[in-house]
Amino acid sequence: MPQDADRTAAPTTADAPDAPLLRVRDLHVSFGGTPVVHGVDLDVARGERVAIVGQSGSGKSTVVAAVLRLLPGAGHITQGSIRLGDDDLTTAGEARMRTVRGARIGLVPQDPSTNLNPSMTVGAQIADGLRAGGARGRAAVADRVVELMTEAGIPDAARRAGQFPHEFSGGMRQRVLIAVALARRPDLLIADEPTSALDVTVQRTILDHLQTLVDAHGTSLLFITHDLGVAADRTDRIVVMLEGRVVETGTPRQILLDPQHEYTRRLVAAAPTVAAAAALRADEAVGGAEAEEAREADPILTVTDLVKEYRLRGRRGETVRAVDGISFSVPRGTTTAVVGESGSGKTTLARIVLGIEPSTSGTALVDGQSITASRGAARHALRRRVQPVFQDPYGSLDPTYPVERLIDEPLRIFGVGDRAARRARVAELLDQVALPRSVAQSRPNELSGGQRQRVAIARALALEPELLICDEAVSALDVLVQEQILELLADLQRRLGLSYLFITHDLAVVRQIAHSVVVMRRGSIVERGSVDDVFLSPRDEYTHELLGAIPGASLAV
Repeated sequence: MPQDADRTAAPTTADAPDAPLLRVRDLHVSFGGTPVVHGVDLDVARGERVAIVGQSGSGKSTVVAAVLRLLPGAGHITQGSIRLGDDDLTTAGEARMRTVRGARIGLVPQDPSTNLNPSMTVGAQIADGLRAGGARGRAAVADRVVELMTEAGIPDAARRAGQFPHEFSGGMRQRVLIAVALARRPDLLIADEPTSALDVTVQRTILDHLQTLVDAHGTSLLFITHDLGVAADRTDRIVVMLEGRVVETGTPRQILLDPQHEYTRRLVAAAPTVAAAAALRADEAVGGAEAEEAREADPILTVTDLVKEYRLRGRRGETVRAVDGISFSVPRGTTTAVVGESGSGKTTLARIVLGIEPSTSGTALVDGQSITASRGAARHALRRRVQPVFQDPYGSLDPTYPVERLIDEPLRIFGVGDRAARRARVAELLDQVALPRSVAQSRPNELSGGQRQRVAIARALALEPELLICDEAVSALDVLVQEQILELLADLQRRLGLSYLFITHDLAVVRQIAHSVVVMRRGSIVERGSVDDVFLSPRDEYTHELLGAIPGASLAV
């Protein structure tokens, strides 16, 4: 239909009075002999903000690498053209591209931990970029570094310029990368998943500041993300990619409210930020549903006046309270989400419940028994009933072991069954998490991220626990894979009667999976209640702030 054609075709030069700043035409990219990008057309007008969205492997980061002429390994452009203004970048040599990168195209990469040199101060790293652009004079460069850091929202910039990356929070490190990217006032800024690893409130702050800087300098923005809610809030146009192809292009309102391609419809349906914002708006409009009655009379986990203090190194006698007198319970067969930004104490809480950390005072009881106070056989038996699922399946699974050994390891540790019985149990567990039994002899690096997380869940289920502690168990996954894992957890809860303590910073995910919510800040509980109560009638200002930071709310009507 004509509307579909308008929505999926990239604009041409004739569509606007001014030629686009960036114009990509019929781009094909291969790695070795394997094509991975197939005929991509993409325009970014001067001053325009464009998002490319899609799951891992969709080709969005490969397109960015091609524009920057930084394709890794055997990657090469096989067909098409890339123009930046009047310059053809398609066949430009490395010497020419060095004058383009930084000066005309700035890049804000995803992970500040791996993109900042840990052995150099942040000021020195910003100064390097300035000198590469021709800045001279020690005092002038130092003044410009402080100016850029201040502009990027880093307080006390003159002092902090002399600090190293590990002395900055994740959000502040990301601000340093923004300062580096904008140091030479580029015409185009490429932001490649710049906030995916950040808490939702920090994400909003960083994106607000990035938008302010981009608008102030008239910079064009190419924003790479898998989060449709973020793309809708922050850009003028969204380009959807799948398997190396552009399948749909449109305004945020068109993409979210009237998606044409089946894949786009799946992305919209699966996006927790969009779904949570839409549900919040809908519930507010009708006054909200009545809260589900909690089964407080039968808690699987009861936390009472729990405190955890750590001594500060180099400060004799001084301590910091990571967990400060918190109390709540998890009704059996339900999911309680613990929400808060980094430093709120939620992961310390999880480690205490798992018996990894001792508490300073207070209790955490599983079915009336204390993990931290129990000893010997009693503690051994209790630990079987509580198992973890961690955030990073890359880090929590030994890459040298096959899947079968990873899953049956808890059985071997606890002396459950003989070899044949354990092998049968592994097959049963693979069935439960919807993995083919053929993966039993595969290594983790042969599996996708979603498959690895399913292996982690199967491993956690091996001892038939009653309570799973899920610590940011879906935050590292693409939106479609995330949806599959959340559906799997819900299905396992229905079939096996499992209880979940779900640790997360993302209220959008909470809306999908939890029955009740505990909101933590700086070690204390600031609010708790049913999902409906917390979403529709939040009492604490911090909860209001978390809800307001859910991306996609502006179009969730």
